[in-house]
Amino acid sequence: MPFHPSQSEGVRFPGHDIDMVRMKLRRARGSAERILLRVGLPLALLSGIYVAGRRAIGDWYFRKGSPASMQTALKWDRDNPQYYDALGTVTHFYGITGKLSESVQFCETATRLSPYDAHFWSDLGAAYDWAGRSNDALSAFHRALRLFPNSPEINWRFANFAFRIRKTPEALRALQIVLAGNSPAHRDVFRLALGATRDDRAILEMLPFQASVFFDYLDFELEAGNLMAAEQVWLRLLQLKLPFDLRQAFPYLEALIRHREVDSLVAAWSALAGRFPGQISPLVTDSNLVANGSFEHDILNGGLDWRIVPVEGAVVGLDSQDAFEGTRALRIEFNGKHNLDYGHVFQYVAVQPKMRYRFSAAIRVQGIATDSGPRFQLFDAFDLGSLFQSTENMVGTSGWFSQQLEFETNADTRLLIVRVARPPSNKLDNQISGTAWIDRVSLIPEN
Repeated sequence: MPFHPSQSEGVRFPGHDIDMVRMKLRRARGSAERILLRVGLPLALLSGIYVAGRRAIGDWYFRKGSPASMQTALKWDRDNPQYYDALGTVTHFYGITGKLSESVQFCETATRLSPYDAHFWSDLGAAYDWAGRSNDALSAFHRALRLFPNSPEINWRFANFAFRIRKTPEALRALQIVLAGNSPAHRDVFRLALGATRDDRAILEMLPFQASVFFDYLDFELEAGNLMAAEQVWLRLLQLKLPFDLRQAFPYLEALIRHREVDSLVAAWSALAGRFPGQISPLVTDSNLVANGSFEHDILNGGLDWRIVPVEGAVVGLDSQDAFEGTRALRIEFNGKHNLDYGHVFQYVAVQPKMRYRFSAAIRVQGIATDSGPRFQLFDAFDLGSLFQSTENMVGTSGWFSQQLEFETNADTRLLIVRVARPPSNKLDNQISGTAWIDRVSLIPEN
């Protein structure tokens, strides 16, 4: 049966049969020429069919991916630069020859056949680098970057090379393009730059003006425990006035809380309040230190706003019916199936040590069962075992009731937790049901 290229998929051509296949193709071509000329088809068309067949066979071998099959592909399609470029790479990695010059020659041929392909020049730069020809490698990489200046892949390869030959400014400029290209591997870029420079400020200057990249680097520094570097990233982000989503800043604020950097926390929250006035209520309203104390803004679940932690047995939401003041109050519904140890609505509040404060909140309840109902508790955020104060336990049903506390902070207290709590009941009938509404929560310094 005559051979047709379309039947090549799944057919194996042993290397020692190549000459025989060629001979058969030549014979078939000669026979086809004679037949087709009789029916008047041009020889040029026949020649095109023949060339296409050879290329199809070459592609079949190339897709097998081994060095030997690529070599065979070249015998069928000697002018395909892709084959030379791939062979330049695989002969090096597979260690097919002990001479790096052969890998270089393959890559050089690829660029000669396709001089405007940036990736071929990048591969040639890598081959020169493997062979220890740094100057030639630099020239090849520069040629690749002139052809495709914004390629993340080529800039990444060049940056690795440039750091090795101590061209740090060029390397950092290349990494800036990698970061600007929306590559998912930002942490790899940060690790490379930091390992090569040990200079946080140089990396900060390298970052493209994209808020997402700044936050990725900020998180990278936080994970490394480098809070000072993270703060510099934050300040630079604010200075540049880059647009971002409010919640992107929350991991930084959480880190400031963990590290007890209360002054930086307050400064960062104030900056966010200025940036997002429609989402953050002013930090101080009529001297009230509680943010969004009347729940007129949506709850942000981060920073110095209210946080709601979901828990089975209680549902929390905002209620626009019968608020104590304004248009909304916070509603907590208990389903009567759990003896909850509840403290899942809370807010961090920055305070001063050795200062007197007055806390107040409005609360009403409906159908609160068990002897232990909702109340407010105030803790030192860094000493949760030390309860400052607790308001009156609310059970049964009642209208709006204003609760108040007065206290003085300790000498080392800088941050409070204000929370809605319900300790578990010790009674037999201990599963809490009913609803509580909260409004106008405030903490005001008295001196």
